[in-house]
Amino acid sequence: MESTSALNWRSELVSKLAHVMPEFEAIAHVPMIEEIRTLKAARRAVIVAHSYQVPLITAGIADFTGDSLAMARFAARTTADTIVVCGVRFMAETAKLLSPSRTVLLPASDAGCSLAESITAADVRALRRRHPGVPVVAYVNTSAAVKAEADICCTSANAVEVVESLASPRVILLPDRYLASFVAERVACEVIAWPGTCEVHQRFSAEDIRGYQGTEVRVLAHPECPPEVQAASDFVGSTSAMIDYLRRVPPGRVLLLTECSMADNVRLARPDLQFERPCNLCRHMKSVTLQKVRDALDSGQLAIDIEPQIAERARRPLQGMIGL
Repeated sequence: MESTSALNWRSELVSKLAHVMPEFEAIAHVPMIEEIRTLKAARRAVIVAHSYQVPLITAGIADFTGDSLAMARFAARTTADTIVVCGVRFMAETAKLLSPSRTVLLPASDAGCSLAESITAADVRALRRRHPGVPVVAYVNTSAAVKAEADICCTSANAVEVVESLASPRVILLPDRYLASFVAERVACEVIAWPGTCEVHQRFSAEDIRGYQGTEVRVLAHPECPPEVQAASDFVGSTSAMIDYLRRVPPGRVLLLTECSMADNVRLARPDLQFERPCNLCRHMKSVTLQKVRDALDSGQLAIDIEPQIAERARRPLQGMIGL
């Protein structure tokens, strides 16, 4: 006979997920979620998820959900034997860099990132030759090899603070050109950008939100969106900044110009908010599924491995960011 706590846990999860999916669908996934919870305990594992993951992952199995900076900080302090990263490859590499003694599993080995893939370590070295003596800030959305060529890392949540901390008249910020322009408007120094973009956020246009302007709908945009989108929005900020903003607003209609699942995850805590479309799906984030998480925990395969020389150099800029 099942314990009362087990029955309560199931009921609470289904009730929570009912805000974003039919109840029968939530119930159908409970057995897989319970299997993952059992495997997680057996492996002394924790599951960290990005806010762009679906609620079945964030509410169902994750021990921690947040943006890239929060995920990095969690990875740096965990004592678990295994970290399962429900996100993309650069996030799993970041977890491994900050917790080198832990096993880090990436359930979807093909979960890449258009932004991370827009620049290589050789590109960074060429930038340094072109701009000698100028410090390099690498967005966390980069490979370990690119981080190894940087002076310090940043996320969209702390990019302004990181750039200001360098106290330099010129700074290279890569690879997202729209984040670079966002930062350039808020700091006193010159910001040299790389022409990379996020395939999710670059697809938004000012036309997408024209019909919402002048209405009661609050429009929130990510700094990876084009400048004209940012200019037409009511609020521009990182994933965590948008979530903080939405915690404080009264009930009403909201348009989030970011990955679609973030609205679903916010709705779990704020069912009184009505989220409008458009939004854009990240094909890489959506390659992570409950089945793949279950298989990764069961087999222990798909572990992240970083060449030691690269890891040693890439760890320093990450730790510099964490230490601010």
